[in-house]
Amino acid sequence: MNRWLRLGLLLVAATMGYNLLEAVIAIYAGVAARSIALVGFGLDSVIELAAASLLLWRLRVEASGADRELVERTERRVHRFVGGTFIALAIYVAGQSGWTLWTRAAPAESLLGIVLAALSLVVMPLVALGKLRAARELGSGALRAEAKETLACAYLSFALLLGLGANALLGWWWADPVAALLMVPWLVKEGIEGLRGECGCVEEEAEERCEHDEHGRCRCERD
Repeated sequence: MNRWLRLGLLLVAATMGYNLLEAVIAIYAGVAARSIALVGFGLDSVIELAAASLLLWRLRVEASGADRELVERTERRVHRFVGGTFIALAIYVAGQSGWTLWTRAAPAESLLGIVLAALSLVVMPLVALGKLRAARELGSGALRAEAKETLACAYLSFALLLGLGANALLGWWWADPVAALLMVPWLVKEGIEGLRGECGCVEEEAEERCEHDEHGRCRCERD
């Protein structure tokens, strides 16, 4: 098995395990503290888990030695699903943030929630970087999209940590919803690209043109 494919499988499986643990802890802590932000963070982890599950299926299809046409058809389906989860995540973030600002419902203090958010803020970017490297080597737009969703989880962790911390220390109840709203345009953009099946560049800093070839595989060329 290709070592980058093996790495991709390992990272996606690790993401699934972490997201499951994250969802259980966040929802438990959120209910205990009556925190909408924490419960929402846990539900986001459920979305991440669903996306990672389908991506694991896609990578296992390739690892099984399936023909290229089947792999690429699976790739496009997973890419569109991940795009849909971006849209769902954007709706959740916008709705929850707007409701919090409207009702002035400050997140409750939760030490468990703060620890979880801080841990996710460290773990998720490292996992995402590994996925992006594997996606570049495999030419997988679906793995790249799921890696960026992992980065979105890290951003949500930051927003949650900022909101819980600022509210607990400074009484700034509005910090969490305002920080979360800043990510909505990016989430929508990535979601639309995924639903359209646009592969995009794996390395955003590179000046590349990306498109699907006659077999549906994502190909990028430097300008």
